[in-house]
Amino acid sequence: MACIIGVRFKEVGKIYYFDPNGVELKVGDRVIVETSRGVECGEVALSNREISDSEVSSPLKKMIRKATDADLKKLEENQQKEKRAFTICEQKIRQHKLEMKLVNVEITFDNSKILFYFTADGRVDFRELVKDLAFVFKTRIELRQIGVRDESKMLGGLGICGRPFCCSSFLGEFQPVSIKMAKEQGMSLNPVKISGSCGRLMCCLKYEQDVYSELLKTTPKVGAVVETPDGKGNVIDVNLLTGVLTVSLHKSPNGSAHTYKVDQVKVLKDGQIRLGKEELARLRKLEKN
Repeated sequence: MACIIGVRFKEVGKIYYFDPNGVELKVGDRVIVETSRGVECGEVALSNREISDSEVSSPLKKMIRKATDADLKKLEENQQKEKRAFTICEQKIRQHKLEMKLVNVEITFDNSKILFYFTADGRVDFRELVKDLAFVFKTRIELRQIGVRDESKMLGGLGICGRPFCCSSFLGEFQPVSIKMAKEQGMSLNPVKISGSCGRLMCCLKYEQDVYSELLKTTPKVGAVVETPDGKGNVIDVNLLTGVLTVSLHKSPNGSAHTYKVDQVKVLKDGQIRLGKEELARLRKLEKN
């Protein structure tokens, strides 16, 4: 077993494990640790606890110290520097006439590196920009191109539900979301209705997918041939959550459809959930990160 603490470096970011170095810490404490980016100041998201060695990436780095008042003051100074760096970088981007949008700037706690995050439609030759920035700030410069989902996570905002973006309020990492999920959940495949403000599939499609997957195992799909109390028929509509099927009976194909509960019918031949090639091609870009 290994004694660890979980540390976040962004408000809603991934949690990394560190050795507490014999110090008892609580959630919300600030700590100074060494990362692959250099020395950083993070916030404790998981207090001291023991986990199995298999859950730990070896070697487990030790916490350097609990953050002091001087460390917190330096953190505030870095935040002011980030704002200045953002303004200067935007000016340099315009000077070089680069087709890119600056999203965020991060300065490592020890000032050893400045990271500039940007979005762009394609590849950008920013070598001259890096030289200019390095001349101004006299430190290592790194430019990282990110996707629109990462941009939304960094900037935040309100979703179509009226609540803050899930990605910027509580999702530590993005979960894979697919068009198949929207289809299985019976949602309209109108891009406007199933995509978030970032233009990609809504993260919330993932939340109920396990429930829908289980219900699909016991519920006939649209197109299924079933035996009902009134004879054989084809399922023309399904409400997975209520378990109500709408069936067109073979003996009266032009008559009104009948509704039955799942436990009232017997599946003779199940249907399949399919996505047409044109439909899939039109929506494929919504699955990209």
